[in-house]
Amino acid sequence: MTIKHHLTDDLLMSYAAGTLSEAFSLAVATHISLCDECRAALGAYEAMGGAILDSDLDGGDDLAPMSDDALARAMARLDLPAPIAAPKKPKHPVLPAPLQDYVGTDLSVIKWRKLGMGVRQAILPTKGKGSARLLHIPAGQAVPDHGHRGMELTLVLKGAFRDEAQQFARGDIEIATEADEHTPVAMGDEDCICLAVTDAPLRFNALIPRLMQPIFRI
Repeated sequence: MTIKHHLTDDLLMSYAAGTLSEAFSLAVATHISLCDECRAALGAYEAMGGAILDSDLDGGDDLAPMSDDALARAMARLDLPAPIAAPKKPKHPVLPAPLQDYVGTDLSVIKWRKLGMGVRQAILPTKGKGSARLLHIPAGQAVPDHGHRGMELTLVLKGAFRDEAQQFARGDIEIATEADEHTPVAMGDEDCICLAVTDAPLRFNALIPRLMQPIFRI
């Protein structure tokens, strides 16, 4: 699998710092689980953050005071039994491990909701700003032409899609902003399944999608 479309440095740094919303963190974590290049870049940013933290601690001026029994409590924890490791999630041909906590390990259990023209979605339960959904686009079908009121991340999990200028296959992530308008179309003979994350409602150009937008929460 060759991934051609990657996360930006800003998104990787925000993820490393823990400042992304749950929905956007899910998209980043899922892409990283598929992309060696972005996973290596994330490791570098996390190491950089650790070095900055160490340098701050070396100064000593802003350190929080420790309680008198801090050492005793730390030593007592050494006698506690080792935590039981969580079972490793099984590999799935479509759903990477970060998504399995939200979806499960089988596509058949996803509760899809029809959007029209064969396109289906399943909204994932996330907290905070932003929303995350799975999109199922039949081969050759298009998502209605739309723009954005914020940022949209679209990660391909199965199949491929194209828009006006580029093509995206499994592992590729498209980053769209308020400056972008596009009409994604599932390519080839295979249906396309994507993880799509937004921090604001989309801006549809056609009347019917605009009328249906509040119902479908897009």
